[in-house]
Amino acid sequence: MRTFFATALRWLSVFTLVLGGAATAADGEPLRVGSKRFTESYILGEVLTQAAAAHGARAEHRQGLGNTAIVLAALQAGSIDVYPEYRGTIDLEILKNTSASSLDQMRAALKPMGLGVALPLGFNNTYALAMRADSKGIDSLSDLARQPALKLGLSHEFIGRADGWPGLKQRYGLPHTPRGLDHGIAYEALAQRQVDVIDIYSTDAKIRQYGLRVLKDDLGYFPRYDAMLLYRLDAPQRFPAAWAAIAQLEGRITAEQMIAMNAQVELEGKSFAAVAKNWLTPAKGAQGAARAGLMGKMFDASLWTLTRQHVVLVLASVLLACLAGIPLGIVAAFAPRLRQTVLALAGMLQTVPSLALLAILIPLLGMIGTVPALVALFVYALLPIVRNTCTGLLGVPQGLRTAALALGLDRRATLVHVELPLALPVILAGIKTAAVMSVGTATIAAFIGAGGFGERITIGLALNDNDMLLAGAIPAALLALLTQGLFEAGERLIARRR
Repeated sequence: MRTFFATALRWLSVFTLVLGGAATAADGEPLRVGSKRFTESYILGEVLTQAAAAHGARAEHRQGLGNTAIVLAALQAGSIDVYPEYRGTIDLEILKNTSASSLDQMRAALKPMGLGVALPLGFNNTYALAMRADSKGIDSLSDLARQPALKLGLSHEFIGRADGWPGLKQRYGLPHTPRGLDHGIAYEALAQRQVDVIDIYSTDAKIRQYGLRVLKDDLGYFPRYDAMLLYRLDAPQRFPAAWAAIAQLEGRITAEQMIAMNAQVELEGKSFAAVAKNWLTPAKGAQGAARAGLMGKMFDASLWTLTRQHVVLVLASVLLACLAGIPLGIVAAFAPRLRQTVLALAGMLQTVPSLALLAILIPLLGMIGTVPALVALFVYALLPIVRNTCTGLLGVPQGLRTAALALGLDRRATLVHVELPLALPVILAGIKTAAVMSVGTATIAAFIGAGGFGERITIGLALNDNDMLLAGAIPAALLALLTQGLFEAGERLIARRR
């Protein structure tokens, strides 16, 4: 077993290098900038990355790394060096303070974690709750407390945050039970009257687009959410040129400018990179790129890279699952006492929620990107291979085993030359199921910076952009169909040879 895991880890390292996960360039590693999975964070990540690159420093953007827990774990593990965060989030969500503290107090609390906070970017993006403008008689959160029949649709992170719904509910005595909604689709759900109240960021461009009424925080619950940088303390020393470049951004972004940048992405369909470039060098690129349609987004310059990443993730994870799952299936078939334990363990691993598993793997493995994504996909591919291997071997007639032994074959030779060949169609069916499932499951890799078609899907969710969602979903579906077709062709070829 130790030999297997050592071999697996070596293969994981190889595939990490294939996908560009290691930075070992002769001129030193780049500053790695992270961002969360919402529009403003994507844009700020691009602004930091391009600002460093404009001054000759090397920087790369690991975009859309999920929620606070995942991007913070990536920062602490050293997989990224800096990311844009908000003062209230650092104070109340990360440091778990019960009330607002000063910047000096925050720095002192972050220092034992090897982290620092600096460079306020110039705007406050606070949380708020908003309703449709035609909602009468409700102007504040205290008014909302007197309307228990209203339906609240809140982002999952806001529902779970210490500075989000739990504290807000207690402060105002809100009687509601909110529904969890992705932030990217909340505005549309509000417009379609599926919900009556949503949580918003004060710099969201869609507040004006949908003509929403932002409810007054009349009891002063929400703290300031000044945008700033959360970084590893060694980053300024390791990347002096890049740090000097991004230090020039301090105080330069106003709330109006941030709203305008968000609008360019969400309402005008411009890319994060183009919007960041336009803000940094307005004279050179003020017009930006025109909104691309479905075909333009599907067949853009990133298609080959995302396809390669997705295919390698699927192949590597299924290969690793075969290396582990077939031996485990053999054990389950011929050791009745262990059978239920092996199958139950494989089934239990598959029930672990994907984002929870990724959040656990990042600090455990000390990295983001390809390796934790492969481990997660390996876990999800294991069950059908183990189960079908066990089922196929149990289906071999006992008479054939007896005949093989009578012909002088030992137990190992019987397994290799008789039982496994007879069970092969069932085993292949399990591998096919695992491969097809992995094509879809591999979209979670984008949440930790491993790429693949999920990168387009996460951006589409963040922007509520159906074309971008389809630009990721359609290639993934076609790849799943191709995978199934290849396996079925292989099964027919084996059947003809037999």
